[in-house]
Amino acid sequence: MSAAPVLAIRSSAAATALPFTSPWLLAPMEGVTEPSFRDLVLARNAPHELGGAFTEFVRVVERAIPVWKMREHLGARRFAQPVGVQLMGNDLDALGETARNAVEAGAPLVDVNFGCPAKGALRGCAGSALLDDPARLEGVVRAVRDAVPTVPVTAKIRAGGVDASRIEELARAAEAGGACLLTVHCRTRAELYQDEVDWQRIARAVAAVRIPVCGNGSVLAHADLERMRRETGAAYAMVGRAALGDPWVFAPRRASRAEAARFLLEYVETLVGMGASPRGAAGRAKQLLRFWTAGELLGAPGESAERERVRWLREDDPARLVAWLRERAELADRAGADA
Repeated sequence: MSAAPVLAIRSSAAATALPFTSPWLLAPMEGVTEPSFRDLVLARNAPHELGGAFTEFVRVVERAIPVWKMREHLGARRFAQPVGVQLMGNDLDALGETARNAVEAGAPLVDVNFGCPAKGALRGCAGSALLDDPARLEGVVRAVRDAVPTVPVTAKIRAGGVDASRIEELARAAEAGGACLLTVHCRTRAELYQDEVDWQRIARAVAAVRIPVCGNGSVLAHADLERMRRETGAAYAMVGRAALGDPWVFAPRRASRAEAARFLLEYVETLVGMGASPRGAAGRAKQLLRFWTAGELLGAPGESAERERVRWLREDDPARLVAWLRERAELADRAGADA
């Protein structure tokens, strides 16, 4: 299938069209959306289903991150869907130079992180710490915008720090700084990753700015993607944790059990091929298994899905975990052949 055309959504902040191929985007997630996971998701979703993705955030402290390191974050593979580099920091010179290095490395867009609630980010006055200072947030966006005027610069915020009372001010600050897309994670910094969310905070940001807005937060299933856009007016919808449990959440179909098992199996094999130990690779697979819902993979005969999930999360032998995944894939393949 040929790639879908670039969405012709433009903003007053930049003359360059956003390069996404559909309205559904894979969220940047620390320790997850590096090439080993991100490429597997991109490979399994057509451009008209998954419209783009981002690297995990690249922390910029005092020195610019070199071009070779940005190439590592982007990975060697390229897809029809764009992969943007996400940066986090508050040193304007270092951020600007890193953004230029990211573009030289091949990044088609640069995103600025104002959402990370980690204590390290707060101590460094980066990430969601800047939600308490809209003027500084605007300055950070402008510094990156000025550094890379030929590619889209986007910003990702939370709904606020302690509360969401300043979301309109934060959205306008990102727009004034030159962002051509604003992603709003509808939880505040204080709310961390709580289950309860308020999508009306996204709608408030949409009403406050002229640039397109991407909604993020508690998209649990494919149907929620369009529902979020319909209820908030957002142009895009972004998926985080739901994609850990179902990498096919962007498509209107369910993965088979064989596809689900082979995704996790290939993830482990990819990590080992990149230098991870078998134990480390199994640990990363377990990180996905905590959320996994795709393909009805979990639930052996006579055992509930949650009971089997717990059993494999407690498994200490990486070889046994890999053997289980391979067995599930082969059994599912045989069942399909016999059908």
